[in-house]
Amino acid sequence: MELISGLPEDVARDCLIRVSYNQFPTVASVCKLWKSEIHAPEFHRQRRSTGQTQHIVVMVQARGEPQIGSTKRVTNSIYTLTVLELETGNWSELPPPPEFHSGLPMFCQLVSVGYDLIVLGGLDPNSWKASNSVFVYNFLSAKWRRGADMPGVPRTFFACASDSQGTVFVAGGHDNEKNALRSALAYDVMSDRWVPLQDMQAERDECKGVFRRGRFVVVGGYPTETQGRFGRSAETFDPAMWSWSEVKEDFLDCATCPRMFVGGGDDEAVFLCSGGDLKELRGDAWQKIATVPAEICNVAYVGAFHGTLVFIGSSGYGEVHSAFAFHFNSCNWTKLRCPEAFRSHVQTGCVFQI
Repeated sequence: MELISGLPEDVARDCLIRVSYNQFPTVASVCKLWKSEIHAPEFHRQRRSTGQTQHIVVMVQARGEPQIGSTKRVTNSIYTLTVLELETGNWSELPPPPEFHSGLPMFCQLVSVGYDLIVLGGLDPNSWKASNSVFVYNFLSAKWRRGADMPGVPRTFFACASDSQGTVFVAGGHDNEKNALRSALAYDVMSDRWVPLQDMQAERDECKGVFRRGRFVVVGGYPTETQGRFGRSAETFDPAMWSWSEVKEDFLDCATCPRMFVGGGDDEAVFLCSGGDLKELRGDAWQKIATVPAEICNVAYVGAFHGTLVFIGSSGYGEVHSAFAFHFNSCNWTKLRCPEAFRSHVQTGCVFQI
């Protein structure tokens, strides 16, 4: 049976790899052969090798148009999942996970694993109780499934990151009593199974996690007794050795919230946005490489692709949000299209190459 009647297989496949990511579910529903093709690893390898992949940012964003200058607390807002397509500048909204039709949990975390979006934890918007829930959205099927809950005490404001090979790592945060945590976990998305890791050496509430050089790096945060006073240290979990490294003191160049610490998308570079400056870690020293535009100096989210950083932010509290791209090679900024309906507060996000 031919992929496309009357066309050689290589030509037919070349047509299919050019399909937009949001059409994958439709294409897969046409026939069993197309579904098999869309889900085959070789299809996606060819899509990457021929430059047909699309770069998207998925964000937890407040619903509706913002009220400029509003003093309304962002915690009273209803949050949904929005998508920015970097190449086209198009914005859209994903369907909500089951159980969250009235809004996502506050401060939930997002992680990308292949074609899966993982939504972890957060606070119930009605009861404000911490949740250990896990939901997985697959971009190939456009369907949600419920994952196994995170084991242990409910935690919020934890670090998390993916190795891009199917595993999500979680560490730190705090429990319902606001006690900072040292515990850590790993989640295998395919088998829907959690396993405990060794505890970190330090308690880390409001820490940030990235994957770098094949290791899970947990940065900053603070222990229970110094609540709100951020540290500068980091420690690293090596999955190959199944152990944590010694704590690296003074990893950050200043004691700051590490929320804007981000991996550069190439397994090596890491960046930090603080005080209006964009810095890159070169060797053991942080070097300023750019000044963040005033229009987004109140940065809400930074996401990284190969060669590009995407910034979402505003000029100040309560102001509309804008989107910019920073290009490493040229050190130039580009303002991205941002429709009125997608200028509200962004809480967090993650990036995909689909």
